[in-house]
Amino acid sequence: MAGVFVTGTGTEVGKTIVAGAIARTALGSGQRVSVFKPAVSGLDEARDQGVAPDHEHLRSAAGSPQADDEISPYRYGPAVSPHLAAELEGSEIDPERLRDGLARANEAGDFLVCEGVGGFLVPLRLDYLVRDFARDAGLPVVVAASPGLGTINHTLLTIESVRESGLEVSCVVLTPWPSEPTRLERSNLEAIAALGSVRALTLERVDPSDPESWPPLDLP
Repeated sequence: MAGVFVTGTGTEVGKTIVAGAIARTALGSGQRVSVFKPAVSGLDEARDQGVAPDHEHLRSAAGSPQADDEISPYRYGPAVSPHLAAELEGSEIDPERLRDGLARANEAGDFLVCEGVGGFLVPLRLDYLVRDFARDAGLPVVVAASPGLGTINHTLLTIESVRESGLEVSCVVLTPWPSEPTRLERSNLEAIAALGSVRALTLERVDPSDPESWPPLDLP
């Protein structure tokens, strides 16, 4: 596969924004971009807030014709871990269905952007974590992280976990990066790059509803 796997240091750290920015940048370079996310939860909350759920955001960013099921085979209303969301509706996530969906998504474009769920060790089921799905994908990993206090520890732990799983860390992206970063934020960026032996990038706050306005996010 040609593409990347986007994970995060936790939930609500900008994974979908980073994945969308990567997809948009690849699209702008003339590639056919496909997207995939094994599971989406929190659809009820997204509807209440009037915002696009993750799979719709990814499709828009990539300019992809993929259907909902082709992007995310499992979609749940409650904003909980995927394994619990499946349990609440009396089902479970099938890893083989995810692998098949990933293969079809890969065939749908020249460049695949695959986004994980929550952090790297979030369970899709108790015996199959996001880490395991990332191994099945075998793509270089981009780590999305916040720029503020606590991010050094969270990010380095995620980098360590990704590398211990046998996968390459492509880069770290801190977002939303302020127009005037504080000394703390600049120090966090430098420390992550040095201690993690990784390229650390930044992505400013973007309007999720207007992919055309996003700055390019060029990966190493």
